[in-house]
Amino acid sequence: MMILGLVKWMQPVHGYDVRRELLSWEADQWANVAPGSIYHALKKLAEEGLLAEVETHQVGTRPARTTYRITAKGEVEFEELLRKYWWELDQPTDPFLAAMGFLPALPRDEAVEALKNRARMLRASVERLRAAIASEWMHTSKPTHVAWMLERSVALMEAEIPWCERVAELVASGVPYLPDTMVPWNDWDADADRPGGADRSGSADRAADTN
Repeated sequence: MMILGLVKWMQPVHGYDVRRELLSWEADQWANVAPGSIYHALKKLAEEGLLAEVETHQVGTRPARTTYRITAKGEVEFEELLRKYWWELDQPTDPFLAAMGFLPALPRDEAVEALKNRARMLRASVERLRAAIASEWMHTSKPTHVAWMLERSVALMEAEIPWCERVAELVASGVPYLPDTMVPWNDWDADADRPGGADRSGSADRAADTN
């Protein structure tokens, strides 16, 4: 949708300008758009009939540039995707959540440091985005809603920072990962370092032997 929308907005336009605009929005940070894949995506959209090639020209020894415009089919696709993403709630894929699901596989001290480091990186990102939002470049060369998009990213990051710090404290304090009623995960008895945790599985074995 991002590429279709930009071509619709800037047409006729070539891939270099589409790529430059997406990078200026920092779309590689929050959308599923990799800068290196933009030219391939433009060609694929053209093959699917969503974009049309206007012309290909070359200046001197520079690489040839192809200019694109959106087709009627592309207009329909863009409108459908636009309304889909406005009206539906679609949670983004976050690999950190997958890693968080295996928290017991990490030593507690490493998990604590990783969470603290995540909070530091989030703070650095917030400062960078706030600087971009306040810049003259943002106020003079970008639509107002681009700043609103960055403000949303700031709000999400600022909400996660205290969560990281709170969970780091809980992990450091030895709060059990598993309830007493749950069998430890193989050798991932992550609660072995809490009082009474080391012999929990042993107690279960002894109880079984007694029966």
